Amino acid sequence: MTAVLAPAVAPAGADRPDAPADGPPPGGPPPDWPPKLPVFGIEISPTTYAEAADCVVRAGAAGRPAVVSAFAVHALITAAETPALRAAANRFEMITPDGQPVRWALNLLHGAALRERVYGPTLMLEICRLAAERGVSIYLYGGTEAVSERLAERLAERFPALKIAGRESPPFLALGDARTEAEDAAAVERIRVSEAGIVFVGLGCPKQDFFADRVRDRIDAPLVCVGAAFDFHAGVKGTAPRWMQDRGLEWLYRLSSEPRRLWRRYLATNTNYLARLAASAANFPRVLRQRREWRARR
Repeated sequence: MTAVLAPAVAPAGADRPDAPADGPPPGGPPPDWPPKLPVFGIEISPTTYAEAADCVVRAGAAGRPAVVSAFAVHALITAAETPALRAAANRFEMITPDGQPVRWALNLLHGAALRERVYGPTLMLEICRLAAERGVSIYLYGGTEAVSERLAERLAERFPALKIAGRESPPFLALGDARTEAEDAAAVERIRVSEAGIVFVGLGCPKQDFFADRVRDRIDAPLVCVGAAFDFHAGVKGTAPRWMQDRGLEWLYRLSSEPRRLWRRYLATNTNYLARLAASAANFPRVLRQRREWRARR
């Protein structure tokens, strides 16, 4: 495990936009998180890039604990089928529709009328842009040391005003393995010492979501789970062409890149998704009720 903290340039807390005693924090008031709608028992936020990024940066400026994640089909189905992950996810302040099929489900089942998904890697860049503008620092938790270092370099090049308060590459854990409380506590302490306003977590689903849920009440900052965004922005993995992303075919691009690792995942999750969506859509009275309820809330 490697951890790198930014050198201190001011007394503790001096560069953190905490609220002064006689007024709101410099980043504005804490956010009103967007509403949630159930998809297969998972509460998803029908939001936009602008709204989601603004909420995260406001929470960071105000020093408010929160968890944000971006769910594509794999994460959605994994959570729907895993009670512990479902319970954790439904405690999160916001889950964005990372994949086009998740957006389609929101539109079909609730009439959400979302024009675009809120893709984790793109959301990460939008959060960094706003954080740089508003003076909110970030922390990078995840990836290999090489990925973490390269990611920090690229973000610094893209957003010169962005303060990266620290980064670390935790030891790799196979799915099913668990970190000890001592390991969690040590990571929490490093993040707290960095005084980061926003923590990006790139451990992959479901490890990042379980980690964020375990430590959320010990870190005065939003934890944003962005999965493979670390690899994409570090230049380690490529992203699907835009036309494939727009048509919900990103899974096919990734499958062609890593067929041995991913074929079972996509066969199981995509089939499960289609079956659940068909069953949900066939319940016409519930769909009509959900659509009326959403129109009334808007």
